[in-house]
Amino acid sequence: MLRSLPRAAPSSAPFRVQPHRIHTNTWHLPAAACLLESRQHQKRHAGIHAISNPTLAGIEKRWEGMPPQQQADLWMALRDRMKVNWHEMTLQEKKAAYWIAFGPHGPRSLPPPGEGKKIFWYTMLGVGVSGVIFLLIRTQTRPAPKTMTAQYQAMTNEYLKAQRTEPITGVSSEGYTGKGMIQSKPRKGPPPDEDED
Repeated sequence: MLRSLPRAAPSSAPFRVQPHRIHTNTWHLPAAACLLESRQHQKRHAGIHAISNPTLAGIEKRWEGMPPQQQADLWMALRDRMKVNWHEMTLQEKKAAYWIAFGPHGPRSLPPPGEGKKIFWYTMLGVGVSGVIFLLIRTQTRPAPKTMTAQYQAMTNEYLKAQRTEPITGVSSEGYTGKGMIQSKPRKGPPPDEDED
C-alpha cells in the first residue's frame, strides 16, 4: 500500500514546476463593477421623477378619504422613489413615506373620543347581566344538603370521637381544640334526624 501512494520529487530534481500567477490590477475590477451597477441603476430609475408637492400636501388629512386604488398608486410611486438615493428625495416625499408607513391610520388609528366610557359601560352591563343570571339560577336550586349544617357536622364530630378516628392528631386525640368537621354556620331549628335523607 505504501508503494501506491504518490511521492514528492526529491529536492535535487533538476526540473521544478512553478505555479502560474496572473498579475492583474485589483483596483480596476471593483471600479468597473461599480460603474456597471451605477449605469444599471440609472437605467432602472431613469423614468422615476419626484412626486409633485400638491399630490403630497396634506396627505395626513386626505389619506383616509382617498379611494384604495389611489392610495395604492401613491404608495407604489413613493416606494419607487425610495429605491433611489434618499438625498434625491424631496422633504415632502420623505414625510409622506414616513406617515404612510408609520402614521396613525388603519389599524394604528387613534380611538374615537368616548370609546373608553363606552367600553366601561358595556363591561358593567355584561357583569350586571351575568349577576342577574347567577341569582336566577340560585333561586331555582335545591336547598343545601343536611350534611352542610353546623348541627349535623357537630354530630359527625361526636361520631368520630366515639369511633376513636385519628387518635393521634384528629378529633378523638387528647386535648384536641379544633373545629373538627364543623364548617357551616349554625342553622335555626332542631338538629337533623339521623334517618333524614
